[in-house]
Amino acid sequence: MPDARTAWEPDVLGDGYARRTLELADDDEGPVVATLVRYAPPAPEAVRPARAVVYLHGWSDYFFQTELAALWHAQGAAFYAVDLRKYGRSLRPHQTPGYADSLDVYDEDLEAALAVVREELGAHAAVMLMGHSTGGLVASLWAHRHPGRVRGLVLNSPWLELQGSSVARTVSGPAIRQLARFQPRAPLPNVDPGYYARTLRDREDGAWTIDDAWRPVPSFPVRAGWLRAVIAGHAQVAAGLSIDCPVLVLLAERSLFSTRWTENMRSADIVLDVEPLARRASNLGRVVTVVRIPGGIHDLALSAPGPRAVYFAEIVRWVAAYGWS
Repeated sequence: MPDARTAWEPDVLGDGYARRTLELADDDEGPVVATLVRYAPPAPEAVRPARAVVYLHGWSDYFFQTELAALWHAQGAAFYAVDLRKYGRSLRPHQTPGYADSLDVYDEDLEAALAVVREELGAHAAVMLMGHSTGGLVASLWAHRHPGRVRGLVLNSPWLELQGSSVARTVSGPAIRQLARFQPRAPLPNVDPGYYARTLRDREDGAWTIDDAWRPVPSFPVRAGWLRAVIAGHAQVAAGLSIDCPVLVLLAERSLFSTRWTENMRSADIVLDVEPLARRASNLGRVVTVVRIPGGIHDLALSAPGPRAVYFAEIVRWVAAYGWS
């Protein structure tokens, strides 16, 4: 009989969705969990898929992109998403939201999730890993350190370099490391004006509901220890990774940064500069496909209907060529 804390239970996303708490080792703040979300709509015949996708969300975020789950389900893959420790469904009152002092710590979250996938689909099921933004960085570093574990890596606007490219990382890195050494949880000035949140919430074409506690405006405070960990991850990407599976990197066609709101922000990445991300993509592995989505925003799955459809179509096309092989 499974532990009640680790059994599947109905999820906030409604019909077809269930969640399972993954117990992890305690850290210096106390008990830690991750949460695995599964999309398994009722079917006439219960056939166990031979393929699965595991999705990792970005910073100050959680999984709610139901159309993405439906896309992978239509491709015959079981879909799972992980709310990483201290995010979304996994955030507990005693914890610093989103905080980690090393990206390697998420290995435990991923291993716990993959263990459940293997438990449900069998040891030989083909698994593909997908990550958005910071989740894309985490997924890339994990795949580099764990060759042979997944069949493919799909990255949605992965945060592969600090804003302003390696120059900004080189200049800001020492100051961040010094602050993180003595005050790792010190919050840095919050420069989020809420424009990106506006592109997600203030619209009529979004088939999603966003939980303001799990994806707040402004975002969770960025803390020195966490940013030090991210910068260290960027340095690893800059030095070159050796991901052994095919990689698909999807980016918006352009970025747009402004101190004042403009409607053009609804059709560009206003969170990350896509140009250094595109350049860094070639450092990930031997087989990397880069696709730019005209009119796409930072989370391409939440773009306007036209760019969103292109984004989904490009994933399907890439999977036909490289996925699961």
